[in-house]
Amino acid sequence: MRILALTRYGTLAASTRQRFQSYEPALRQAGMSVDYAPLLTNGHLKRLVEGKRTSLPQIARYYAARLLRLLTARRYDVLWVHCELFPYLPGLERLAGLWGKPIVFDYDDAIFHYYDASSRPLVRGLLGRKLEPLLRSAAACICGNDYLRDYAARFCERSIVIPTVVDTEVYRRLERKKPIVPVVVGWIGSPSTWANVRPLLPLLETLHREHGVRFRAVGAGSAAERDRFPGMELEEWTMAGEVAEVQAMDIGIMPLLDQPFERGKSGYKLVQYMACGLPVVASPVGVNRQMVTPGENGFLASTEAEWREALERLIGDTSLRAHMGKNGRALAERSYSLAVHAPRLVALFREIVGERAPVTP
Repeated sequence: MRILALTRYGTLAASTRQRFQSYEPALRQAGMSVDYAPLLTNGHLKRLVEGKRTSLPQIARYYAARLLRLLTARRYDVLWVHCELFPYLPGLERLAGLWGKPIVFDYDDAIFHYYDASSRPLVRGLLGRKLEPLLRSAAACICGNDYLRDYAARFCERSIVIPTVVDTEVYRRLERKKPIVPVVVGWIGSPSTWANVRPLLPLLETLHREHGVRFRAVGAGSAAERDRFPGMELEEWTMAGEVAEVQAMDIGIMPLLDQPFERGKSGYKLVQYMACGLPVVASPVGVNRQMVTPGENGFLASTEAEWREALERLIGDTSLRAHMGKNGRALAERSYSLAVHAPRLVALFREIVGERAPVTP
């Protein structure tokens, strides 16, 4: 079976690596090959991290390259599409069905809210239902959480949840002979998600003054430069250093603004933290509610007072951090590991080309 993966971004994006490339060994073992055709290049993503914009002529070239890829996709058995083919451009999407091949959409974010919840009335009016015909024509839709599946299932009957996972043989707890002093509260993400952290920065600065806590932010890029305070460390994200950066933390945080798009987040940060044996503190938004069991593998916090209480409890109790980290690691192995979900993805591809019985939802 030959699969064409039409990803939104290149290999530097977590969505491409974790929702597509990480499954390659299992797909290959099952006799399936995957070719990649990202819409936006790694260079584009680097410019975003640096706070730079890509010119409209370059965006047009990206779209033209994708159009050409679709027109020459006849030799593939399945088209595996991340989110959509042409963001903000209706009409051309139907070319995905040109060769009559099954199409599998993959959603790890609530991108439908870019359109139906846009602040611009014109976007809402013209594109509010842009994704609906795509999903109706899909053979299947893979969703990162229940929120996304509930949306997709309205239009695509074969919509299943496969969370964003990690290889738990790679993401592991780093055993230390003695605790790090001072305690490191950490966050890993991208410039586009840094806005969720900003409301928490005054508290983190206070915790640094009062308890000597360090705050380590990985991947925020230039978006966080103006937010620096004593005790805050900005680390550049690298593919090679990603796991080590998480392992260098004592507590992982995932604050989220309670807004429509954020409710569709798939909790990948929490998976990374837990797989490395970290206790977590997260906003009770979207899938975070399912992943965090308060008092067991971390805490949920809405107000500044709740965030302060949760963080201070973990900062001051090494054994509690170890206990919650152990429980989080067990959850990652049980429910958010590549080993658990790779067979389900293989089964789905076989199902849609008629090779085997349906995969469980």
